[in-house]
Amino acid sequence: MPPVDAKHEAKRRVLKEVFGFDAFRPGQEGAVDALLDGKSVLTVMPTGSGKSLCFQVPSLVMGGLTVVVSPLVALMHDQVAALRLAGVAADTINSSKDRAENVAAWRRAQAGETRLLYMAPERLMTERMLAALGRLDVRLIAVDEAHCISQWGPSFRPEYETLARLGDFFPGVPVAALTATADEVTRKDIVAQLFKGRAETFVLGFDRPNIRLSVEVKRDSSRQLLSFIAGHAGESGIVYCLSRKKTEKTADLLVDNGVRALPYHAGMDKAERDANQNQFMTEPGTVMVATIAFGMGIDKADLRFIFHADLPGSVEAYYQELGRGGRDGQPAVAHMLYGLDDIRMRRVFIEQEDAGDERKRREHKRLDALVAYCESPACRRRALLDYFGERIDACGNCDVCLDPVDVADGTAEGNQILETVQRTGQRFGAAHIIDVLRGTLTEKAANFGHDRLLTFGVGADSKKQEWHSLIRQMVAAGFLNIDIQGYGGLGITEKGGALMRGEETFQYRKDALRRVTSGGRKSKGRAPAPDLSDGESVLLGRLKELRLSLARERGVPAYIIFSDRSLVDMARRNPRTVDEFAEVNGVGETKLREFAEPFLDAIGGSRSRSMRNGS
Repeated sequence: MPPVDAKHEAKRRVLKEVFGFDAFRPGQEGAVDALLDGKSVLTVMPTGSGKSLCFQVPSLVMGGLTVVVSPLVALMHDQVAALRLAGVAADTINSSKDRAENVAAWRRAQAGETRLLYMAPERLMTERMLAALGRLDVRLIAVDEAHCISQWGPSFRPEYETLARLGDFFPGVPVAALTATADEVTRKDIVAQLFKGRAETFVLGFDRPNIRLSVEVKRDSSRQLLSFIAGHAGESGIVYCLSRKKTEKTADLLVDNGVRALPYHAGMDKAERDANQNQFMTEPGTVMVATIAFGMGIDKADLRFIFHADLPGSVEAYYQELGRGGRDGQPAVAHMLYGLDDIRMRRVFIEQEDAGDERKRREHKRLDALVAYCESPACRRRALLDYFGERIDACGNCDVCLDPVDVADGTAEGNQILETVQRTGQRFGAAHIIDVLRGTLTEKAANFGHDRLLTFGVGADSKKQEWHSLIRQMVAAGFLNIDIQGYGGLGITEKGGALMRGEETFQYRKDALRRVTSGGRKSKGRAPAPDLSDGESVLLGRLKELRLSLARERGVPAYIIFSDRSLVDMARRNPRTVDEFAEVNGVGETKLREFAEPFLDAIGGSRSRSMRNGS
């Protein structure tokens, strides 16, 4: 490793010559410096803010071998492919490769040819692998998706727990832990487990002010989705669905309605997934309908919307997924649909986890926080950032700020609901409770004698939607719970009992049925790339076509060749020479040698066409 006074120069040189960047992004340099000083770090940065460079730059400055722990095989492959295209000797040993390939990768690491070696935690933390790595020149360890190590994290993975022993096997080797989604409790747990309390923590602000946040109650989800998409015609975005089946059904719905949409989920053939991903990255106005299997490592800067067709699993998951929109800094929308059935299904998933009671309790609390966010009568961004410990004033760029909701006292209505739930035995779901309240004589009401209850028909003047809203908000506020182990029956909580005794009040937000379902103003055709002229936008399209062709030749996703940011910069700069091409954002020395000629040819050809057309 270079001496202290040379570190600054070395990191800048690596940043420019290898990765093609003139300066670090906010939050990166502090983590890089700490690692170069031999300190361990926890880095919490939003999705798309460049976490990987925080350990990749120190790795190349330090020399020796860096071991990178990653939870997903697909993510490992993409990151290794991206590093190799940048001229970095990177490798991965994982279960998707045959034994001969893994042996060859290990021999390259043994010979000192590899700078970064990616592995899953279960492969790394075997006695045999640890002993073998102990004989190599390991200078740095990086743990990606570090929230997986915490029992309190949003996606705890038991195999990550074993990483707590890394310090015993590699004393004095700095460890970089990286995540985009960790609240204060999770951050403290990561530092305690992985670093025994000794690490520097870097938390970059969570706010993405260019993304408009909006939430809508499910009524007719297909109609709501089509209405939203109509307001974003010609724009690229992601529609997240809870299941594989719904993903394919939703993609078909969009295609049938004239939208260029593609499905993506883990059950699809890999070749089909890769083809859909490349098309999404390359063709303007493409909508990807996906499960959470899609998104990690994707660097498409011009996503104008993220639409959640179902309730995510936690605030952290929601934040990570919405953060894939608007990475170019231009306006984007994150719109979510949710309903009582979503809450019930999420509760079921938690109970079905192979986890202890304390872990499940924590996950229910996480879900409570997300439901409370959905039902918030005040600024959504403030509620979201407050969860991560960041305080802001009202944002002016969410549905609540732009169209404030009316808050009313619902204590009387709340008591009618609670009394009906109690008199029916705390075993029926919302639909039946509403039938009783509205005095609807169903077969079920007649069979159980519920048509003779004192509360039968007391709410006949209110619509079903209004009672649904009240019950949903009472669940969110903790007056009612849903029996997730049974059939979704409503039960009265301790807080609900206090309301019945007159010790609590219930304030609710009136559902604004008039709310715009498009999640924003209607687009007039496809939005152009930011600040590009018509000619530059045409050139950008040609550059994306070339990028896809080169990606197919190499068998890698298109974004690994160049990110959208690099192509936009290329179109804007319109370089004529290799030296000018070298100044493009994201063009390091290896990519300069590999790609200058074909991209300059494409740019020159486009310039000639423009001249012939007199533009």
